Amino acid sequence: MRTVTYPIHPDFRILSGIHPPLNRKTIPIIQKAMRLLYFQQRSDRAVRVERIRIPAAEGRTVRALLYMPRGRAAGGFLLFCHGGGYAFPAAPYHYRLARMYAQGAGCGVLFPDYRLAPRDPFPAAPEDCFAAYRWLLAHANGAPTAVCGDSAGGTLAMAVTLMAIDRHLPVPCAQLLAYPAVGNCGETESIRLYTDTPMCNTGDMNTYGEWYVQDETAGKLAYRSPIEAESLQGLPMTYIETAEFDCLRDGAILYAEKLRENGVPVELRNTAGTVHGYDMILKSGIVKDLIEKRIRFLKRAFR
Repeated sequence: MRTVTYPIHPDFRILSGIHPPLNRKTIPIIQKAMRLLYFQQRSDRAVRVERIRIPAAEGRTVRALLYMPRGRAAGGFLLFCHGGGYAFPAAPYHYRLARMYAQGAGCGVLFPDYRLAPRDPFPAAPEDCFAAYRWLLAHANGAPTAVCGDSAGGTLAMAVTLMAIDRHLPVPCAQLLAYPAVGNCGETESIRLYTDTPMCNTGDMNTYGEWYVQDETAGKLAYRSPIEAESLQGLPMTYIETAEFDCLRDGAILYAEKLRENGVPVELRNTAGTVHGYDMILKSGIVKDLIEKRIRFLKRAFR
């Protein structure tokens, strides 16, 4: 395999040696350990955290956290689908982002702990996230509701929007997507080039895909590959960020272009010197600025 040194911005060089441990034998152990973070989330002076159980199909429930800003009524609600290749539970920065969105945008943030591959392949994750969205609609008292997600969580957020259209429920007022996996775009330049990038690369995505889609006939294609939806008309305003050295970069740009072709307002930010998962470096000035932009977008959407 070729070895390439990428000109990663100094803020993110700490990520340059990180590659997810993608091993089918050890992933259950990692999942169990990471899920302990869910139970460690507590309320603080700015945000109240509530643990809830959401009814789902076949008598199941979906575990979720609800983050609510203190001292004011929520101006809207956000369904936050965390990333992790459909196989990893939420990481520490996901929980911190949920608090930041709740406090900064003055909104309630619902954070579902959805089922994970390879034990629970597609369509388990989007169905869990849609159950959470349906619960949010029932409890939002008419307040505007948006969806967001990073990486695989972006796929899930987009799937929830398409499911809302298909199932005749109110469509989210906005989509907030950070370096999203939009589905099958063919061999884009970033797919071809970034086979050895840290955090996520083409080989990683192939492994995630094998774990996630174990039956090609299960579920609806668009819910695992939103860019292949029969129509993107009727989708809400969308904010998208991409990472420069990320195999998913060009697919997200293509998705943005398709949205625009269908009359959907899109704010696209192609970040430079970044790798997949850059927003876990919350102390970075670049990331702080991007999070402010995300929060401004949410505030506009909720208005």
